Amino acid sequence: MDFGFDETTEAYRERMLAFMDECVYPAEREFHDQAAAGGWSPPPLLGDLKAEARARGLWNLFLPGERGAGLTNLQYAPLAEIMGRSPDIAPPATNCAAPDTGNMEVLDRFGSERQRADYLGPLLNGEIRSAFAMTEPDVASSDATNIATSIRRDGGDYVINGRKWFVTGAMNPGCAVFVVMGNTDPEAEPHRRQSMVLVPRGVPGLTVRRGMRVFGYDDAGHGGHAEMVFEDVRVPVANLIGEEGGGFAIAQARLGPGRVHHCMRLIGMAERAVEMMCRRALTRTAFGTTIAEQGVVRDWIAESRVRVEQLRLLVLKTAWLMDTVGNRGARTEIQAIKIAVPAGVEWILDKAIQVHGAAGLSQDFPLAAMWAGARSLRFADGPDEVHRRSLARRELRRHLPAQPG
Repeated sequence: MDFGFDETTEAYRERMLAFMDECVYPAEREFHDQAAAGGWSPPPLLGDLKAEARARGLWNLFLPGERGAGLTNLQYAPLAEIMGRSPDIAPPATNCAAPDTGNMEVLDRFGSERQRADYLGPLLNGEIRSAFAMTEPDVASSDATNIATSIRRDGGDYVINGRKWFVTGAMNPGCAVFVVMGNTDPEAEPHRRQSMVLVPRGVPGLTVRRGMRVFGYDDAGHGGHAEMVFEDVRVPVANLIGEEGGGFAIAQARLGPGRVHHCMRLIGMAERAVEMMCRRALTRTAFGTTIAEQGVVRDWIAESRVRVEQLRLLVLKTAWLMDTVGNRGARTEIQAIKIAVPAGVEWILDKAIQVHGAAGLSQDFPLAAMWAGARSLRFADGPDEVHRRSLARRELRRHLPAQPG
């Protein structure tokens, strides 16, 4: 395994670092001011940043093949880390923000030609946004076989009934389409009951009821996290993604790359937190000496550096395996990073907040919002406990006695 940057990666890194320094960091305060004042619409300056990123060739970097930049997971990982240093701005500015990334991957791999024309093209061009509606308030959605939203065939239509919530991006008026997972066959075996359909915004019977808060944040700059109700919503059968009963498999294919993207952005958040922690510790004095002289603070800084390096290597190994043996061959590592990275980065952010004192809790620094983001990622794409359960089960299988042939 060689994780050194090749020429392509290094060239993209240089451009991304310059974009961050020249465009993203200077815009952070105004972005958040506009987000606070602008309701659910994206801050106006995001449009200028998207145009600039596209002009610099920093666009759709996450997507391999001709439709995207053609980068491997290993090449994209360090770019996602850089974007993670300003997670509210850099990913959407480069058209590399969830949930659009996962939805574009689904449409690219499983969508029909018409679905790609109607939705993938506009998403790739940044003309529309999308959302992924899977989690439900009335069942334990950590077990996807519990999904209760009903999708029933009626002639040439599917009729959808159910409730979804924490549908990221759905409050954004530019969110034009929802990828909805529901139950098409209650009698099938558990992992073949679910299907995915495309539901355009504004169809009769679809109500975007409210925006959910996450640790008090509404994430308006990202389009929020909505609760939605489907009451006899009709869409053409042609809106089915893939085949009936294929929803669970598509969800698994969608979530693998997304977990690497999330985790690498978290590494970028951690790096920025360590930098901020060190600067603060060196410039604040308490009890006659700088905070940096306090043994406990030095211990936090040292431990933070160790954790960042460990977590980055694990993510890079995962990206390398996905490139070389595929997502299925990298299942153990994908689950390992999903367990380790959000919790590890949450710990680092907690210590950075502590070093900043009350200021670390405030809107004057990005640390509190970053902490909330890291903590929430211990639920997104599956809670820690589900990944631990699956990882342990696979590990135990390796040690079971061989069955007689």
